[in-house]
Amino acid sequence: MLIEIIKKILDWSEVWGLIIPLVFFLKYKRQPNYITPVIVYLFLGLVVNCLIDIGYVYKGNIPRWLNPNNYLYNIHSIIRFTCFSHFFILLNHPYRALIKKMLPFIYGLGAINFAFVESFVRESSFSSNLLSAEAGLMLFYCLQYFLYKLKDDHFDLINQPDFWVVSGLSIYVVFNFPYFLLYTYLLDNQHIEFVKQMWYYHNVTFIILCIFIAKAFYIPRHVAA
Repeated sequence: MLIEIIKKILDWSEVWGLIIPLVFFLKYKRQPNYITPVIVYLFLGLVVNCLIDIGYVYKGNIPRWLNPNNYLYNIHSIIRFTCFSHFFILLNHPYRALIKKMLPFIYGLGAINFAFVESFVRESSFSSNLLSAEAGLMLFYCLQYFLYKLKDDHFDLINQPDFWVVSGLSIYVVFNFPYFLLYTYLLDNQHIEFVKQMWYYHNVTFIILCIFIAKAFYIPRHVAA
């Protein structure tokens, strides 16, 4: 019984998880400029995830063109990469600066390719290639961030909002990159129950990401500056 309650809570975590950092943002609105893309992601992500869950709950009572709603996961992936890649660029770290600015264009071309080559509205799943590409590129951004910070003599772990954002994002992409990469393969080979169970772990890492972003918002502005 307890397990089922926990699963039901996790089923909705992609909505209420985003509300956690948004509450902190509404209380501590004064944030560094480079945090702005993260804030945009939270609001857009909340809208998309609400549509995903509404589509799931009321799938029998919504227009056929809105069901299935897997394409919304593809849209969410594009929004997430666009916002977080812009966040990394706004940090203005000189380390691999040109590559960081080129990656959004490369990802954009890939997203267009996935939209035409794959079925963007595939009934059984989201685009495994699209989400794994996003996670892989986000992992690169996170790694170059930490490599740069290791060379920084003034690196203050506790009082830097960007550190908390990148740490939460790192946890999310490290866990989910192989999961996204194999998602379609596992479904096509009838490992449906395994895929469903792993999604709960995906939701846990998403909650961790949201909590870490909330922590970034909580840091006093005079310390973060």
